[in-house]
Amino acid sequence: MKRIIIIILSLTLIQCSTNKQIISKTSEKTKFKLDTLTLFDPNRNREIPIAIYQSKDLKKSNKIPIIFSHGYGENNGKDYLNAYTYLTEFLVSKGYFVISIQHELKTDELLAMSGKLQERRRPNWERGAQNIFYVLQEIKNKYPELKYNELSLIGHSNGGDMTVLFAHKYPSIANKIIAMDNRRMELPRTSTPKIFTLRSKDYPADEGVLPTEEELKKYNITVEFTNINHSNMDNDANETERKYLTSKILEYLKK
Repeated sequence: MKRIIIIILSLTLIQCSTNKQIISKTSEKTKFKLDTLTLFDPNRNREIPIAIYQSKDLKKSNKIPIIFSHGYGENNGKDYLNAYTYLTEFLVSKGYFVISIQHELKTDELLAMSGKLQERRRPNWERGAQNIFYVLQEIKNKYPELKYNELSLIGHSNGGDMTVLFAHKYPSIANKIIAMDNRRMELPRTSTPKIFTLRSKDYPADEGVLPTEEELKKYNITVEFTNINHSNMDNDANETERKYLTSKILEYLKK
């Protein structure tokens, strides 16, 4: 009889623990609203999948939009949604309105891996900059209440090159540019928008991408060298790396 009672109590404790974990996980998910949709740019005959993260707590929302551009994922078509959740979910938890764009589609040509990459990859970055511009116009129409004068653009690796090119082409649109280890497209030498970049420890940028010491001071550009590998700036980052990257990006956003 004692043995039966002990087994029943053990099963009850296990069930209570499981329920607690499920409730906690569900509670975390309900802190923000995630919408996925595919926009269509008729001028380019192009689909643009996006994910929109927004806080469910209206009091917590700061109404500041952030457009995020993923690194190259060999056209798997899911990087905008699955590859940087540690960052997108962190940003929405801090009240930001986050739009993550899928830049490469499965039907696109693969990214050039040889030759003069600053030239051969330029069409990819141009397309990315056009994607950002089109998505921004659509978001403005749907969410006119957002603070577009405080718009920030964040991009990693190839998505960082797109983001930087956008700043060259449309210098008056974004308030801040945060490039996570873009390696090919030179950073704008300008005070507007504000330029921040996080650098990896293993891959150097091409010549001319990073400003000189004189240019850093002149334009108040922030270059931060990290102890993180280039490929560990997405969801491959460990907890220590995630904490460092998110805290730095939040610091830049608040400057």
